[in-house]
Amino acid sequence: MRGGQIGVSGRQRTAGGRVDRVPALVRQLGVHCALSSPVRNPGALPYGESRPGTHPDSHSLRKVESMPLKASLKGNHPRISGMAPDVRAPSPDLLAFWREHHLCTLTTLRPDGSPHVVPVGVTYDPEAGIARVITNRHSRKVANILAATGPEAPRVAVCQVKQGYWSTLEGRATVRTDAETVADAVSRYAERYGRTPAPNPDRVVIEIALDRALGRG
Repeated sequence: MRGGQIGVSGRQRTAGGRVDRVPALVRQLGVHCALSSPVRNPGALPYGESRPGTHPDSHSLRKVESMPLKASLKGNHPRISGMAPDVRAPSPDLLAFWREHHLCTLTTLRPDGSPHVVPVGVTYDPEAGIARVITNRHSRKVANILAATGPEAPRVAVCQVKQGYWSTLEGRATVRTDAETVADAVSRYAERYGRTPAPNPDRVVIEIALDRALGRG
């Protein structure tokens, strides 16, 4: 790897350096660079750096850093396989992603075939293979589902995104109106999003019988 200039953001400053031919340990392949930066606050040095007067160059601190590319890019985000997961047996990371507080989208099809995409709250129940959306019975998304023709329920999709990480669940949608199903869906919504929706006599549940999942992360 040829040497080249880089800039790495740090606390209250940007450290400049060069990418050099520094041997990498096994399982630590990535960007290896020699960093240098002026000392601006001797009383608050990052861990591992020398204080002024104890280093050969008290005005410029240098050290070799190995920054694995995978760790640098992934951070603390969930690891979601690029392969299509099993909707009834998701990985722990994927399930945790769908337990976090994220606004989602629901895509239905209008009678003319064009997509209708709206923000919604979604709860994912892998044991039943179902995703649930609570909504008003007079909403456009409900109208789209009820207007669909054909021997099978219409296909819909829900999706959520966190920076570069996303997950989509697809399946066939049915509108449920019975009080027990609605109450169960409201309870699941409150558990995920930390609040209980106000009572609504027109509330219904869109139940999505899942058969496909996509994701990247």
